[in-house]
Order: sequence, then C-alpha cells, then structure tokens
Amino acid sequence: MTRPVALVTGASRGIGRAIALELAREGFDIAANDLTDGDELAALVAELRDMNANALALPFDVADLTTHETALEKVTSTLGPLGALINNAGVGVLQRGDPLDVSEASFDRCIAVNTKALFFLCQAAAHHLISASADIGHPRTIINVTSSNATAASVPRSEYCASKAAAAMISKCFAARLGPEGIAVYDVQPGLIETPMTAPVIDTYRQRAADGLCLLPWVGQPEDVARTVASLATGRLPYTTGHVISVDGGMLVPRF
Repeated sequence: MTRPVALVTGASRGIGRAIALELAREGFDIAANDLTDGDELAALVAELRDMNANALALPFDVADLTTHETALEKVTSTLGPLGALINNAGVGVLQRGDPLDVSEASFDRCIAVNTKALFFLCQAAAHHLISASADIGHPRTIINVTSSNATAASVPRSEYCASKAAAAMISKCFAARLGPEGIAVYDVQPGLIETPMTAPVIDTYRQRAADGLCLLPWVGQPEDVARTVASLATGRLPYTTGHVISVDGGMLVPRF
C-alpha cells in the first residue's frame, strides 16, 4: 500500500501547522502550502522530514485560481496520488467594526480566500481524487476548516462570517457530489482556538470561555483541531460525510 498524501493549505502556522504534523505522525506524506516560501514553511518541511515523512514545500496563493492545477500536479508527481485535501488557508477581516462600515476591500478579501479559493481548490482536487480511485488503499477525503462563525454571527466580523457560512455550504455540496465516488467531505469548525491569528484577542477569548461561553471553560489549541482532522483523514469516522465537526468546547450547544 502506498503512503497517503495530503495537501495542507496555510500550513506554516497555527492550525495548519498542527494538522501537517499530526498527519505526518499518522503516516502521511505532506505537501505544505503557504503564500510564500519563507522561513516558517522551510522549518515545517524540515520537521516533517525529521519525522520520516516525505514533505514538499508548496508555496502558492490559493486565491490565484490559475495556480491550483499546477500545484496539484506537483504534489502528485513528487509525492504520489492525492489522498486528502485540507483546505485550511484563511484570512480575517481587515478591521473589526460595524457591518454598516465594512469596506468592499475587506469583504472581497474574505470571499476570495475563505470562499472562492476553497471552492475551486475543492473542484481541482476532486478530479485528482477521483482519478486516484479507491485502489490507493486508504480513504480519500476533502476536509474544509471553516469556523464556528459559519453558524454563529459575530457582528464586528460580519464579512468573515459570510465567507465562512458560504464555505460551510460548499462542503455540503461537494459531499453530495463526491459521495457516489467514495470520497468523504467534511466541514471542521474550530471555535476559540489559540493561534497567531487570534493572538490580539486571546485574553478576551479566555475570559469569555471561563465565563461560560463554552461548555468546556477554556480555549482550544491547534492540536485539538489537528487530531480531529487526522481522525477524518484516516477514516476513523467511517460511514460519515457531509458533516459539520465542531471543535469548539461545546460553544454552539443551544442553551437557555
């Protein structure tokens, strides 16, 4: 059986980095993507190789749709048939504030990266996953890392919420299309997770979690999301697809 191959976008830091490392521990070879070929990406690839994973640095802008097929062809020619796409790359708002004041630039940026890029990378990867067929000997999956804000509104980040809600529906649509091909698609929705992106507000998150926003009264770590993604990519939740997996400490459980 060949080693499974995963493409992880936005892999240099935070949740993406944790996912790449966890999948390597599970025996995956990793194509690690980031916007540029910087020191963080190089350090991750070196760490993955120290774990005996075949690893490829794959810098490209996910929002540039013309790069998708070239990147996927490099993955398959270097590492082998694609087994898993982890759509993790994402951006936040340019400035938190009133939805009445959201700029077109901030809205377009969220949609371009969090929604449009995710859709078309799912599309491009789906062709490769179908071509690989079930004969590769391990599960074929697409795992989209969206956000609890796909479900819960955050007024100061309305354009981000809109982009993630659309991404959540994209996951369902691709799950419906790819189910007959034997390919599972999931929407992993992190809640309050301590990452470089949330660093400016993490103290507020900690306090809100402790005050009861989450059933588990603490913020999560990137490794929590990574273990969930690895469980899906390795098929440890068999006979499932199209599901939302909330990694949020119970934050979105309805209560009164």
